Amino acid sequence: MSIVAIVGRPNVGKSTLFNRLIERREAIVDAVSGVTRDRHYGKSDWNGKEFSVIDTGGYVLGSDDVFESEIDKQVELAIGEADAIIFMVEVESGITGMDQDVAKLLRKSRKPVLLAVNKVDSASRTNDALEFYNLGFDKYFTLSSINGSGTGDLLDELVKILPEQIEREEETLPRFAVVGRPNAGKSSFINALIGEDRYIVTDIAGTTRDSIDTKYNRFGFEFNLVDTAGIRKKSKVKEDLEFYSVMRSIRAIEHCDVMILVFDATRGFDGQVQSIFWLAHRNNKGVVILANKWDLVEKDNQTVKDFEKYIRQQCEPFTDVPIVFISVLEKQRIYKAIETAVEVYHNRSKKIKTSVLNETMLPIIEAFPPPANKGKYVKVKFCTQLPTPHPCFAFFCNLPQYVKEPYKRFIENKLRGQFDFTGVPVTIYFRKK
Repeated sequence: MSIVAIVGRPNVGKSTLFNRLIERREAIVDAVSGVTRDRHYGKSDWNGKEFSVIDTGGYVLGSDDVFESEIDKQVELAIGEADAIIFMVEVESGITGMDQDVAKLLRKSRKPVLLAVNKVDSASRTNDALEFYNLGFDKYFTLSSINGSGTGDLLDELVKILPEQIEREEETLPRFAVVGRPNAGKSSFINALIGEDRYIVTDIAGTTRDSIDTKYNRFGFEFNLVDTAGIRKKSKVKEDLEFYSVMRSIRAIEHCDVMILVFDATRGFDGQVQSIFWLAHRNNKGVVILANKWDLVEKDNQTVKDFEKYIRQQCEPFTDVPIVFISVLEKQRIYKAIETAVEVYHNRSKKIKTSVLNETMLPIIEAFPPPANKGKYVKVKFCTQLPTPHPCFAFFCNLPQYVKEPYKRFIENKLRGQFDFTGVPVTIYFRKK
């Protein structure tokens, strides 16, 4: 699929146009400049032609800001990837020195460039846009990304200059969301896996703001890795930007298949990490726990066993979860972590034949039936797996109202022992036959 990068200085409306093109509010938009940091990918189409869109951070040459220098690297990488570039400027400020820096960068790239003059939402501003001829491009397109006027002309020209594409069937890839507290090493983990600096990494907590997908193909299995912003307690979230970042992270958990929970082993499996864990459990997602920065922990021959026992105690009663001790910096066990996530995905999508399920579970239930209640005995006649995205099982009996929670947990543990549902919440229903 052809790739289109939206490039320009900070606060010209790149993310607003990106959201309009992909028809979703995926990139955070705010009046504060410098909101977008990482490259953000989405799909769009126009006149039957599909293409990928990259939203980039604002390009600022020669800044002392640690984020700005990293953002500039990301912009340059996006330009290198792109088949065509939308160079965005805005009419209110006119041509600035930063616009001229971007124009020089784009001329060096020798890629096809469309100059888009944003915030042209009146006739008087159309005349003001004439000065942008001074940037040295053949023509420009006036538009207002906030209300969509003028975007049609831009897209008509864009699809003409994009290379021809080979049609293939649409595929829905599994989604693995990498989630955790701020500064736990989530972006570093994905960068280490894919072998390139796709995401900006600094020592400052809250560097990542959007939830961003990366396609990954390894171990003969293709999936989307989703980098997310760190999730803090509500009481600690003071600014709008962080609020939206956290909301994107929670939405990423809701829409993923497996959540990879990264936490800082030097800080421990604290209350906020546990809250994220139970959020995934409530949404019936597969879970893999990664204890990062394991190289910084003082260890003896019992440390791993004791730490694992401590984590499982915090996760009770859902203790059948894989825990991998990693160091992203040293690249220790990062591939083991992703292999484990793939196994959990297979466990989550596992389907047990009804005949096998009954042959296995009914003798266990006969040997250990539900406790009698008020002289009433529960008799289970039949069981089946329900057609749901995560494992759900229905057990049909004469008196389902007398089956209590401890017995449901007993049945769940037997199912886990017989069929291996490690890392996956299992739901048990008792129904009237």
